[in-house]
This record gives sequence, structure tokens and C-alpha cells, in this order.
Amino acid sequence: MKATDLRAKGESDLKDELIELRKEQFKLRMQYSMGQASRNHEFSRIRKDIARIKTVLNEQGKSAS
Repeated sequence: MKATDLRAKGESDLKDELIELRKEQFKLRMQYSMGQASRNHEFSRIRKDIARIKTVLNEQGKSAS
């Protein structure tokens, strides 16, 4: 996911996507704690995607005010 793609989306779409990524992150954390995690590389991807979405939301908030 690229920041340029995220900037084209609306605020509500970004918030929905952020919620989905957090749910996925939680599921991976639970799998990891139970010893069932097979996709360890997904942790960093999800964390970075969450950071990108938060950055774009912050930029949109500052430009609106």
C-alpha cells in the first residue's frame, strides 16, 4: 500500500481500513502467542500500513483546518 494511493481515499475509507488492519494485527498477535503464527513477516507490513494511514489522516486533518 502506497501513501499516494491512500491520499486519494476519503477519511471514512481510511478509518475503515485502519480498523481492519488493527483487527488483523490483533489476530496475528493471538496466533503468535499460541505458537500458531506462520506469517511472521506480516507483523511489520501491517505496522507500517497503520503508520501510513495515520500519517495521511493527520495530513488531511491539518489541511482541513
